[in-house]
Amino acid sequence: MRQLRLASVIAIFSVFSLVALAQLDALLVREPAVSGGLIAFSYGGDIWVMPKSGGAASRLTTAPGIEQFPKFSPDGKLLAFTGNYDGNDDVYVIPAEGGEIRRVTHHPAFDRVLGWFPDGKSLLVASSMESPVSRYSQLYKVSANGGLPEKLPVPYGEFGAISEDGTVLAYCPNSEDLRTWKRYRGGDVSRIWLFNLKDKTSRRVGDAGASYSQPMWHGSTLYVLSDRGANERYNVWAYDTKTGAWREATHFADFDVHFPSIGPGDMVFEAGGQLYIMDLANEKVAPVKAEAITDAATLRPQTKKVAGEVKGADISPSGKRVVFEARGDLFTVPAEHGPTLNLTRTSGVAERFPAWSPDGKWIVYWSDRTGEYELTVRPADGSGEERTVTKLGPGYRYGIFWSPDGKTVAFADQAMNIELCDMATGAVTKIDKGLWLYHEVQDNGHESLMGFRASWSPDSRYVAWSREVENRMGAVFIRDTKTGKTSQATAGFYNDSCPAFDPDGKYLFYLTHRTFEPAYS
Repeated sequence: MRQLRLASVIAIFSVFSLVALAQLDALLVREPAVSGGLIAFSYGGDIWVMPKSGGAASRLTTAPGIEQFPKFSPDGKLLAFTGNYDGNDDVYVIPAEGGEIRRVTHHPAFDRVLGWFPDGKSLLVASSMESPVSRYSQLYKVSANGGLPEKLPVPYGEFGAISEDGTVLAYCPNSEDLRTWKRYRGGDVSRIWLFNLKDKTSRRVGDAGASYSQPMWHGSTLYVLSDRGANERYNVWAYDTKTGAWREATHFADFDVHFPSIGPGDMVFEAGGQLYIMDLANEKVAPVKAEAITDAATLRPQTKKVAGEVKGADISPSGKRVVFEARGDLFTVPAEHGPTLNLTRTSGVAERFPAWSPDGKWIVYWSDRTGEYELTVRPADGSGEERTVTKLGPGYRYGIFWSPDGKTVAFADQAMNIELCDMATGAVTKIDKGLWLYHEVQDNGHESLMGFRASWSPDSRYVAWSREVENRMGAVFIRDTKTGKTSQATAGFYNDSCPAFDPDGKYLFYLTHRTFEPAYS
């Protein structure tokens, strides 16, 4: 009997141990929603629900497709969401406590659920189903039981909400919420309009000097997401539709607020990967911890094919091997004979932009092992340990270019700074700054940070690169590392780029648009 009791205790302890191991602190939750007693959110491509106070969350959906944008019905009994189950994004409804999923929309265009009408019978949906070029969405009223959608009488719409009396639509004709833009102030800036569904009158909310999106009604108060504050971070703002007064409701300075959603007495949102809840009675904000209880199968070590995810390649000086970046690891591959080596084998650490040293003994790259991307070097044959060269701190860095003597590398960072690093000491020197070097290649063909390249003279004294100048055309620049002088080598009138020293160091070639077609000069 004693052995039986002991076995029972061990069994119970094992069960609780497994549960504890499976409780993952669900940072990076997305698109939360709140009802009278529950919070729903998207995490790992599924919809989860948990008590409004936080804690253990239950997964409502487990299908292979991605589910997002959950929205509670006014009575809190149903959840509407956008799901991709059959190769297309449509709107679905599921009981908040779990159960059978009911499909609402059927058009092959993307359908994004925005919320419920106050009567709880219909959904507000954004869709491009009638957009001639599929580049913008329009707003529709769709029965929660399915059926033909009814297009609302506004020309465009990405996000919106219906007032509690069902008479006024607050909507965004366009939005940057699904983009990576920050502090944008151009012609496509997100705006909010109030449209009276009865008399068809409208007026704009907010000024043209900031972005306004994600409208949410609470009585006569319209809560919105805006970067109109002094620090230009996206925070929640309250707009009194009767007096026109504005009030900042949240005060995040380090992270933007994303996708706030309102309930009967609360608002939830995500900032910096953390979930927060706001009591609408006093606008006090508190963090909410979400624990996603799973079998943790995704944390189990797995073998993955990386052939289709190769990027960031560089050829060894001998031409016999190539180094690749794939899924955050570095691999060297033989040109003909020999093994493929995984140099880093660091799950959970990302290594990017590998570059072979001129003598073939070292490979330098960016590693976020410390939590931020730092310049790191390791033996190219896979032996020995890596060495962290820099202590740059926060930021993102791009391609690395060795000097022929192997003493210095050149690179650019996310702030468009062009810099040199002494490989022996880790000292970094800023030598220039781009004006319009963005992350991706621009439509006009100008260079980008992803495509940034530098060329060294054979004696390692000079380094050349190109960037745009004040007239938005490209020019070639040269740095004399001996004197510390940076000079503009071309006029910047013909859009010059991609400089490269010849093997003797007597000439600097570059790509120019001086003729009708690009050519080297």
